[in-house]
Amino acid sequence: MPTSRSNDRQIAIWLFLVCAAILFMLVLGGATRLTHSGLSMVQWDPLMGWIPPLTDSQWSTSFQHYQQTPEFYKLNIGMDLQGYKQIFLLEYVHRVWGRLLGVIFLLPFLYFLIKGKIKPSLRPKLIIMFILGGLQGVLGWYMVKSGLVDQPHVSPYRLTAHLLTAFILYGYIFWQALALFFSRSTDHNPQLMGLQRFAWLIAGLVFTTAASGGFVAGLKAGFAFNTFPLMNGRFVPEYYLLYQPWYSNLFENIAAVQFDHRLLAESVLVLIVGLFLYCRRLQLDRFIITALWLILLAVIVQFALGVSTLLLVVPTSLAVIHQAGALLLFTAALFLLFAVRGSPTSS
Repeated sequence: MPTSRSNDRQIAIWLFLVCAAILFMLVLGGATRLTHSGLSMVQWDPLMGWIPPLTDSQWSTSFQHYQQTPEFYKLNIGMDLQGYKQIFLLEYVHRVWGRLLGVIFLLPFLYFLIKGKIKPSLRPKLIIMFILGGLQGVLGWYMVKSGLVDQPHVSPYRLTAHLLTAFILYGYIFWQALALFFSRSTDHNPQLMGLQRFAWLIAGLVFTTAASGGFVAGLKAGFAFNTFPLMNGRFVPEYYLLYQPWYSNLFENIAAVQFDHRLLAESVLVLIVGLFLYCRRLQLDRFIITALWLILLAVIVQFALGVSTLLLVVPTSLAVIHQAGALLLFTAALFLLFAVRGSPTSS
């Protein structure tokens, strides 16, 4: 029905905007981490957290709370109130944007629901999105708490979990938006079935690479081995298996974590370029060709950003763009996976 199709597209556009808001949230999160602003707000009030300190007395009280944290007395012992206000502001914007995300989702959802524009089969999916968004906020605070106890930084495990749940939430919303906006039927063409398996592999590998990037960020591994393609003259860095048990190196050894991230990124680049070259020999519809060009461009830009960030020893602006690029590459991977699932329909 035309009306139903129109409703689906309206909802899809809204969900695409939610995805854009999540991308901006990721940028803010990267900026707060790289500027050491993320631990400035010691207390978390889900209801009244919209309101920042307004009076000198409130600012003084907030600063006193911060002075009791490991980050202050281990890293920022000389910071004055004005310096504290600067790092507080960025984290405040980050948290307020997280709350606004809930509003950006909830209000249109209620509007579409009241107007009867949401299909019954879609309602539970939208509810799941809202719940996942709320849980993501709780996980964010759980991550921050790990940096307020005895170390002036958050747990790499919690940081990576927070990052990956953001990717999962974003991916789920983006996929549903694609399904609502574009009309494509499932195709059992053997040629497309093979491309589907390859697209799944690429999407999974991009997700895994993002996970390894979370540990690179959490361990600040980007500040070590600032050479490429070798790591201080070696392909496999010295002390790759320094820790015991061996698998702890994958998550806690700076040399191993950075090497794994490099290897995964290089694998993603090779696979996508190889797929693109292979698909040039095939007769594919324009939708798939567009998806292939987009993911090729995304992986080249992201790889260049990663190498540049490493060689320049993690400048804040470039590192933030690189983090956003990871989500954009994941977006391109999902778009490719959606494209190769079938053929366009007439609706």
